[in-house]
Amino acid sequence: MISVGIDVSKEKSTICILKPYGEIMSRPFEVCHTEKELSELTSMLLRLNDDVRVVMEATGIYHLPVLCYLKEKGLFAAVVNPFEMKEYRCQGLRRVKTDKQDAVTIANYGIDHWYRLREYEAEESSYAELKLLGRQYRHYMRMRVESMLELTHLLDYTMPGIKTLLKGWNETNGKEKLGDFVEEYWHYDNITKKSEEQFIGGYLKWAKEKEYHQSQEKAVKIYALAKEGIPTVSSDTPSTKMLVQEAVRVLREVDNTLMTILTQMQTLAKSLPEYPVVRAMGGVGNVLAPKLIAEIGDVRRFHSGKALIAHAGIDTPPYQSGQFIGTERKISKRGSSSLRKIGFEVMRCLKTHKEPEDAAVYRFILKKEKEGKSKRVAKIAGLNKFLRIYYARVMEVYQK
Repeated sequence: MISVGIDVSKEKSTICILKPYGEIMSRPFEVCHTEKELSELTSMLLRLNDDVRVVMEATGIYHLPVLCYLKEKGLFAAVVNPFEMKEYRCQGLRRVKTDKQDAVTIANYGIDHWYRLREYEAEESSYAELKLLGRQYRHYMRMRVESMLELTHLLDYTMPGIKTLLKGWNETNGKEKLGDFVEEYWHYDNITKKSEEQFIGGYLKWAKEKEYHQSQEKAVKIYALAKEGIPTVSSDTPSTKMLVQEAVRVLREVDNTLMTILTQMQTLAKSLPEYPVVRAMGGVGNVLAPKLIAEIGDVRRFHSGKALIAHAGIDTPPYQSGQFIGTERKISKRGSSSLRKIGFEVMRCLKTHKEPEDAAVYRFILKKEKEGKSKRVAKIAGLNKFLRIYYARVMEVYQK
């Protein structure tokens, strides 16, 4: 019974090897994440004539090289949730924080929880790839939001008020997109230097080329706004045009990247057996289906629907002490925040759909609203029910 505690950091780790009752077999030492040093560590552990279990804390992606290498060599490796390890580390009055002490603490955790340790099981390649794509999609989506805000900020200098007359960046219903219009007319001076008739004629011609709705009434409103507007930067400044057009270009590049990632996610998701079932659920469309599957992953790793709900962090742990039993409990939020966001988006789509396919969840949300719950709380309750149904339907696919 030997516990190997590994405190992982970037490009190196600190190792401590313990036996029961605090017997130290090897004082903390450092190992770099290289083939040579990891091979020496593995050989040393394999020579120990006892049951060896390696314990490490999840540290983003830093622990993956060590974890994968040890698993390839056939060693038992367990990955502990950082919050659980933090709670264990905070026992006692003195709080010492060094890499060596952390390695000792992790090794002690392995001894104290020996029979609760679960061996790490890697996800299937499709789920792992989907998860990575989902992370990158959210990263570029944050970039897109920031870029859109920056473009709007620039337009407050050059064309204040123009956004109220035009639709957003993603509108595809025949209305003018903000980016296309700004690329053509990046300053009010480009509009006011023409007569009203000249601008209307040029605007209608531009709308026809872009296959937008040709509205003379809107052209008149834009021209009037340009006449009344007060730009705070001059169109004669060389950097003004460059900054606005670069902001439009960056938005286009980010949009192209998002579309490429989403297309790949859809291709991967469609190859999974549960995709038709998930896609058929109410509120889940072509965009949300791969994002939802990416965040949940292989549903077979959860022992029940309650475990999936806990993974999302929308469970309400019981609270009881003596004669008191807590009833007004809040969700734990100790889970995947990304899954909660995607799930809430699904509930919002389901609620706004006129004829929802998943009537059970829809009726449940309406029931909670009639009970006096706020719309947000009702949607979270609906998400709880939705995940239970998701678990049951997807498990049914794999049990056939």
